[in-house]
Amino acid sequence: GALNFIGGDALYGRNWGCIENHPNLHFETCYYQAIDFAIARGLKRVEAGAQGEHKLARGFTPRPTCSYHKIANSDFSVAIKDFLTRESLGIVQYVTELEDRVPFKV
Repeated sequence: GALNFIGGDALYGRNWGCIENHPNLHFETCYYQAIDFAIARGLKRVEAGAQGEHKLARGFTPRPTCSYHKIANSDFSVAIKDFLTRESLGIVQYVTELEDRVPFKV
């Protein structure tokens, strides 16, 4: 099954699960059915979630995402902030590389 949320003009896909291996079930459940659902209801876009080069071939272009967390331990919070500052540069480069691999004109 897949779990999606409607928000404004978008369908947000966030989770999926299966206890058996069925080839391509993930794509049918998470992407193709979500796209059909969004089109039928006049939604403007399907947000398929973060990560996954496999999404390029299915028409999803890379977009940076963000999340917000409060870290209670200040030392841990500083370490995470330091990592994310460095990681952000790599993410920008990675998204640019993926954009060059999109199989259609954007």
